[in-house]
Amino acid sequence: MLAIAVHGGAGTLPPSELTSERQDAFRAGLESALRAGFAVLESGGSSLDAVVAAVLVLEDDPLFNAGRGSVLAANGEHELDASVMDGRDLRAGSVTGVRHVRNPVLLARLVMDRSPHVMLAGAGAEQFALELGLEPVRNDYFTTERRRMELQRVLRGEQQAGGEAVLGTVGAVALDSAGNLAAATSTGGMTGKKWGRVGDSPIIGAGTYAANDCCAVSATGHGEYFIRASVAHEIASLMRYRGLDVRQAADEVVTKQLVKIGGSGGVIAIGRDGAIAMPFNSPGMLRGAMDSGGRLETGIQQR
Repeated sequence: MLAIAVHGGAGTLPPSELTSERQDAFRAGLESALRAGFAVLESGGSSLDAVVAAVLVLEDDPLFNAGRGSVLAANGEHELDASVMDGRDLRAGSVTGVRHVRNPVLLARLVMDRSPHVMLAGAGAEQFALELGLEPVRNDYFTTERRRMELQRVLRGEQQAGGEAVLGTVGAVALDSAGNLAAATSTGGMTGKKWGRVGDSPIIGAGTYAANDCCAVSATGHGEYFIRASVAHEIASLMRYRGLDVRQAADEVVTKQLVKIGGSGGVIAIGRDGAIAMPFNSPGMLRGAMDSGGRLETGIQQR
């Protein structure tokens, strides 16, 4: 079984903003990411290569809050986070607070593959990127007019920090022909966030987790709650120690444990059998799935 799932954020889109044209654009972006990742799987590539390929598409699409199109912090600048994890051996790589790296998911992969570390932050991560030949971009490369307007609304007090319609963190999980699982997550964070804020996306076990004995998970939503609940690892633990399948475990964490502490958002998760779960407790979640059984679907709002 070959399988991949992607997400592009969880939250709410007012009907006035969710035009048919915008829905089509969201679905097209999700499908492009699915097809990019699935093409890697079909060619015999690894699940790790597949999730990176899928997330790259979403980072380069200005509709989503990752890479180009990322939200702005309160100081008017972009700070990006990303992580990857390989289910074969629990290797992982992560970066946080990067400001000049066009595709943070690539840098997270390099941290995993080319350093003895799991996470690099800020200037150290930027220097590592330069040493390995990643060409820097200006910070305003990531800016779009929509994100400028969102920040202005926050600064005027018209909405809370992080309160834009969709918290558009992106991510992917995949299962390859060798039975290996992998996950990747990338984000621009929350609109109007404090300088230096770190959410769940770069934190292994919170926003990203993958292990061949159970599942691969990528999360999206209000990151502080996902950190507190160790969401991605909790799903894996429920599968390992309580014998739940991936759908049962993901539902337990997203619709019960997160709700209990006030957290909103969702996850995409894939089990070692290729089963895919995409639960969310918010009004909507941008999501999609594709597998070798002919499945190809995208979704935006309620289940």
